[in-house]
Amino acid sequence: MQRIRLRYTKRGRLRFTSHRDFQRAFERALRRAEVPMAYSAGFTPHPKVSYANAAPTGTGSEAEYLEIALTATRDPETLRAMLDESMPTGLDIVDAVEARTSGLADRLTASVWELRLDGVDTDTARKAAEAFLAAETVEVQRKTKNGIRTFDTRGAVVELTAAPAQGDPQGDRPLDSACAILRLVVRHVAPAVRPDDALSGLRAVADLAPPVPAAVTRLAQGLFDEESGTVTDPLAPDREAVTAAPPTAAATASATAPGAGTA
Repeated sequence: MQRIRLRYTKRGRLRFTSHRDFQRAFERALRRAEVPMAYSAGFTPHPKVSYANAAPTGTGSEAEYLEIALTATRDPETLRAMLDESMPTGLDIVDAVEARTSGLADRLTASVWELRLDGVDTDTARKAAEAFLAAETVEVQRKTKNGIRTFDTRGAVVELTAAPAQGDPQGDRPLDSACAILRLVVRHVAPAVRPDDALSGLRAVADLAPPVPAAVTRLAQGLFDEESGTVTDPLAPDREAVTAAPPTAAATASATAPGAGTA
């Protein structure tokens, strides 16, 4: 059984696609591309697809991950292109690698988010971010299925900076008024601290209340490197393992065949 790990996006208006909607679209793409999927056992077999830490509905993302299991070997890049062609524009399959290591979900320990605050000038956003980072704790409340829960958001936030908007990459918001961009790096802790929790914290410590809902996009997720302060590519260990792997039997046989390497 071969395992392939994929990175996909939720762009533009497709950020409003729910995780269940994406699952349906992806399973249709698997059938259209005639991918030799492995299936679960039981009375209602399902294709073996493992999703890792999906972004909330309404947020865009450049870094969503999943893993599929195949019953026959396929080239990852060829498979990626076929699946991407079968998916709606905006739900794009942008990267693929053969799984050579374990624990993809364990490598998703932090996320980088971009929060677009229309109607908020950069200086106001910067001062609010500084006030947030200066606080020892920033408690917010969130409604859960068990009622209202209060928790600290400050401990999970590694970085929070503000900058002026340079344009709208999603193409669906005007730039005719003040607009600040917050860059948020947050660890994946329990309870999970989401971008809207950080916005609630900014409202609590600095009275920052954007006049329209923030447009939120996840830029990256992976392991947080303490030394560099960056979030690393979770597929990098698999690429390194493929590069370091010894030649396959087929490649060795081809290289040693009579006449190999001669004109």
